[in-house]
Amino acid sequence: MAKADLKTIRSEDEAKKLGSAGGKKSGEARRKKKALREHLEALLAGKQGGMTTAEALTLALVEKGLSGDVRAFEVIRDTIGEKPVEKTQQEVAGSLAVGVSPAVEAALKALEGMAE
Repeated sequence: MAKADLKTIRSEDEAKKLGSAGGKKSGEARRKKKALREHLEALLAGKQGGMTTAEALTLALVEKGLSGDVRAFEVIRDTIGEKPVEKTQQEVAGSLAVGVSPAVEAALKALEGMAE
């Protein structure tokens, strides 16, 4: 967001109006998402050829995976909780200088003396 796009609030009343409008829009968006989720859940629970739609979709996904579709296999693997952990490793070149306050330095020296 560019700095020119920002609006300054001129009064407390204006801030309340803008906040209220934002809250109403947020509530409207949440209601739309909830309605969509409920419609999808109802469709997935519906029957289709002796099985629920969710079961039919699962079967179709497994069939795609068995036919060699790697993406379908990955979706199945990730859904059942077998997604491999992604590890990244970084190398740091050069030295790293860290400033320590005198109080911390004194405390570290005191701890080193206790360890000996």
